[in-house]
Amino acid sequence: MQLSITSLNSGSNGNCYYIGNDREAVLVDAGISCRETEKRMKRLGLSMGKVKAIFVSHEHADHIRGLPVLARKYNLPVYITPGTLHNSRLDLSGVQVLHFQAHEAVQVGRISVLAFPKLHDARDPHSFVVSCQEVRIGVFTDIGAPCDQVIAHFQLCHAVFLEANYDEGMLEKGRYPYYLKNRIRGGHGHLSNRQALSLYTAYKPPFMSHVLLSHLSKDNNCPKLVEALFRLHADGAEVVVASRFEETPVYTISNLPVAPKRSIGRQISLFDAVVE
Repeated sequence: MQLSITSLNSGSNGNCYYIGNDREAVLVDAGISCRETEKRMKRLGLSMGKVKAIFVSHEHADHIRGLPVLARKYNLPVYITPGTLHNSRLDLSGVQVLHFQAHEAVQVGRISVLAFPKLHDARDPHSFVVSCQEVRIGVFTDIGAPCDQVIAHFQLCHAVFLEANYDEGMLEKGRYPYYLKNRIRGGHGHLSNRQALSLYTAYKPPFMSHVLLSHLSKDNNCPKLVEALFRLHADGAEVVVASRFEETPVYTISNLPVAPKRSIGRQISLFDAVVE
């Protein structure tokens, strides 16, 4: 079995992740408009007709902004916890709203979606592992710290959307007010590049083939910097930076062994990476 994955958008301006097999698919979050979701899916050759459900991680606007229109237009059930629904203040009239429980898998056709709590400054935030047969995809974003549950599930995944929100030096020297800096790095905000890399290098399983670095800060990170940092430690996996402006390509994930990759062309150095 194989799963196709893409980030339709990733960042504080909107988050939406697609995971599907040859028959059905799910979206994790719907933080961009219905129109943009449709346009990006079409450019990738993906059909909205395959999407069977939307799973909501938490109530922040960049994860739910496009949800009501998208769900109504395509008659999609929305899986959301009662706490997240209450705090979202969404009008989901006419939408099939279903609640999920942490650690209890939801079956959508042949796709299984398992949620578990995460550390984030929201009412009832969850991360997800989406699987089909033996292929597992982790959606680990908006995480204040890599808790034991993130670590345990990370080690089982063939591919991950992994938050690398900020460079610690850029955040410290940047223009954000002190309270906002502390919110981001305070344990219930976001993962730094260093935290994400530490999780990756310590717990990456040998069969992980792709890591999609996600939810990068516009002001406190540099895509070239974090990409170069992870490529130095890729250990056979393909490193992709998910954009806040456009969709990534579609990647096909299987449970086949990962072959070592040889570098082609000039290596990107960390010095090169910080120069834009």
